[in-house]
Amino acid sequence: MSKPQHFGWFLSRGFGPHGWARPYYEWNYNWQQPDLYQQSARELEQAGFDFVLIEDALSIGITPETLDLRVRKAYGGPKHDPWTLAPYLFAATKHLGVIPTANPAAYPPYLAARQFASLQHLSSSRLGINVVTDVGSAHHFGTDRLPHDQAYDRAQEWLDALRLLWHSWEDGALIADPVTQIYADGSKITAPQHRGKYFSFDGPLNAEPLPNGDPVIASPGGSPRGIDFAGANSQIQLALSNLDVDSIRAYRERVRTAAAAAGRDISDIKTFFVIKPIIVSSAEEADRVVEASLHPDEGVLREVAEAWSSDLETDLTSLDLDRPLDTGIFGDHVSKGTIKGLLGRFDSFDEVPLRDILTGKARLGRVTDGKGGTVGTANEFADVIQALGDDADNDGLIFSGDLHPVTIHRALDELVPILRRRGILRTDFTSGGLAANLGEF
Repeated sequence: MSKPQHFGWFLSRGFGPHGWARPYYEWNYNWQQPDLYQQSARELEQAGFDFVLIEDALSIGITPETLDLRVRKAYGGPKHDPWTLAPYLFAATKHLGVIPTANPAAYPPYLAARQFASLQHLSSSRLGINVVTDVGSAHHFGTDRLPHDQAYDRAQEWLDALRLLWHSWEDGALIADPVTQIYADGSKITAPQHRGKYFSFDGPLNAEPLPNGDPVIASPGGSPRGIDFAGANSQIQLALSNLDVDSIRAYRERVRTAAAAAGRDISDIKTFFVIKPIIVSSAEEADRVVEASLHPDEGVLREVAEAWSSDLETDLTSLDLDRPLDTGIFGDHVSKGTIKGLLGRFDSFDEVPLRDILTGKARLGRVTDGKGGTVGTANEFADVIQALGDDADNDGLIFSGDLHPVTIHRALDELVPILRRRGILRTDFTSGGLAANLGEF
């Protein structure tokens, strides 16, 4: 049997119009109602997935032009609050972890600690928090945009504050003894006073202690500062990498080194690599799909341009595709990482027509090529996943896509049985919640 691995599902669209502009939208699920997500969550739990993680973005843009780019095809919005969706997913499942996204800029520590403690209780310890540091929404909250590293400093102060509040009830403070009629011992409840650079508040927290530990912390940052933050705080690190043994091993080692430097047990942090498989019926069909993607038509290039226009908050669709892109069109608010992502394998925008860049984004590759390919048969994906576990000691993978029964079954119907036969995918869960399941292997 092969090394078991953990699996999660990433709602890459967030709590938004799942299925929009896709044929499966005609299944007539209402994205604003919980049924769609509850059914999908039950399917993931049945498949043996550890958690579902819900993306979020607090802003849909700064200028009127940006707003239109973001909402025209629902790439960037609307997005409803993922924390309001979480209780519905907990109610529909028994073991599945739920990890909504939280930005410290939007959640004062006392409010966050109280809300998250309540959900940890209600879910039987299945809550996680995906901590992001995006500053593009600062104007919505009356705050200044922080530089990259300062945003992480704020996130660290915020997490430290939550932990201070969660643990303001000492051991033995909660009694709940019907004989003595004493519910709690106030002498064992401390009242922390925090006056920091970014937050100020007084405790103690008006919530009971957490019986199975704090909510699981997840983080997505791949920069040196982001890796250090994950090493110090996270149980789950979300990562982007080619799915080959050397790349996976090297990235995972960076995360574990950061955890060791922070004085943590390196086994307490799991690295999950994002995967968005296109599973086809045969190797021949995989080759056909890849070949067809090599020469995208104008319609496909426009779709790619629209998606990147949303992410970049810059209209690429109005540009001449046969001329190099002038980076001066990007405002100061545009993420440098996103601009680099658009450039991809090219060294510079100066000598490359925009058409070539967009064509590169439209092209697909075989999952067996070790270069980030996403097309293959279920057996080929299983072979790659098995090698990542057995040869790179991989912790887990997180599948990306809409939280929709069609997308879930399209990705998992053939893959789950193969992974289970090989001992890679769990068949049952342990007690104790999300942290316990992550720590099981």
